[in-house]
Amino acid sequence: MRWYLSQRYRHIHAFYRNPLPIQDKWFDYLIKSARHTEWGKKYQYNQIKTKEDFAKAVPIQDYESLKPYIERMMQGEKDVLWHGETRWFSKSSGTTSAKSKFIPVSDQNLQQCHIKGTWDTMSIIYNQLPNAKQFQYKTLLMGGGLETVAGNNRAKFGDVSAIMIQHMPQIARPFFTPDFATALHPNFEEKLDIMTRMLSLEKDMVMIGGVPTWLIVLFRKILEHTGKENMMEVWPNMQVYTHGGVSFEPYRQQFKDFFPSDEVNYFEIYNASEGFFAMQHGKEDKDMLLLMDSGVYYEFLPQSEWYKEDKQAVQLADIEIGESYAMVISTSSGLWRYITGDTIEFTSTNPHKIKIKGRINQFLNAFGEEVIVENTTEALAVACDLMNASVKDYTVAPIYMKDGKKGGHHWLIEWVSPPTDVEAFAKLLDREVQMLNTDYMAKRYKDMAVEQLKITSLPPGTFHRWLKNKGKFHNQSKIPRLASHTDYIDDILNLIS
Repeated sequence: MRWYLSQRYRHIHAFYRNPLPIQDKWFDYLIKSARHTEWGKKYQYNQIKTKEDFAKAVPIQDYESLKPYIERMMQGEKDVLWHGETRWFSKSSGTTSAKSKFIPVSDQNLQQCHIKGTWDTMSIIYNQLPNAKQFQYKTLLMGGGLETVAGNNRAKFGDVSAIMIQHMPQIARPFFTPDFATALHPNFEEKLDIMTRMLSLEKDMVMIGGVPTWLIVLFRKILEHTGKENMMEVWPNMQVYTHGGVSFEPYRQQFKDFFPSDEVNYFEIYNASEGFFAMQHGKEDKDMLLLMDSGVYYEFLPQSEWYKEDKQAVQLADIEIGESYAMVISTSSGLWRYITGDTIEFTSTNPHKIKIKGRINQFLNAFGEEVIVENTTEALAVACDLMNASVKDYTVAPIYMKDGKKGGHHWLIEWVSPPTDVEAFAKLLDREVQMLNTDYMAKRYKDMAVEQLKITSLPPGTFHRWLKNKGKFHNQSKIPRLASHTDYIDDILNLIS
């Protein structure tokens, strides 16, 4: 396996040294493959010869514009956005009008992007760690469940990790734990209990991956079960943790406390529902290498274009270091000029390296919950209506897990008319956010990782005073609704303390 992965790394080295021809290859493949689909006929793919033709013919899309096509694909219709029948759909967090979104994952996309990205990750890890032993010991699987699409028993949906587990290459399966039945167990509480017992006895763990939130819960349960001081006493061969989806910085020290060893390395990956896009390239280099040869054609939307009606994206050859871009992708699942919502910044063009900046929309994603401003605004309106309250302004930030405590959301609210019982209001508001966002609901499950939101009521005029102190008190000033950091909240609380 070490020899095989070294050969794969030579290919990675080749594409990052000369990325434009690789991107040209995938562009041609995608256009030719979709010529006879409904989408390809609508936009006359048989007439598209260049990337410029493509940009003129096909408008930039979001989930709402593709949703009617995806819903038909979920019911088994063929040749809609991509050729053939798509039977797998990755469930992700909600949009402005939907509780959840479902991203098609074709067989081609699964193999060319998601699984290939995993092999590329292993190749980079083996290149960076001379003593890597991922194919000698075990790697932890912590995926979600899978469900059958209503009305089409040939199609299934679930989070992308579950789909990848279901399609894991046979050669890799002996090196993963727990067994697949446990990894895909639909009841998460039961799964945690089973994994705690199993993994407490597993001495050969060498690698783990997943969102930090649930892993912290699992580690605490294992330490409680075993009576050990830290996870290195349970898993003495641990080498690598791959993380992605939320900022790892608030959790870094906690993981170092769990794994107090210089032998444990941390690698960031960018594996979204839409595709496996990037991987941290160096052990000490936190920027991620954009994976060019993974069935994805990339375009990038400059910040000046984000809110325009007629958005104009730029190609890879035209990007500038230090500028903020929204990712625009075309994939072998039928996502055409699709805005993922993620914003990135290029830190290098030789090779092309990126870091994730955030989302176009305001959002809160400290624990993988992906709460967007539409969720909080709608939930707040419902709670105010039911409890005869009125809000002037609000902002929300995370309460990060530390010192053995669970995480949560902290709301600062300036009231016009406060509710008679703020704690009851908080309970109702928390329920409404869960109803609007399934990822938040999952993280709130029985308070195992994230506790009920907390409300701090602010004195009248607090937000105005804060804006004046920041030099931003004018008719265009807006209170930041959501942030995955605590800078705003800390500043406001310091102001009123």
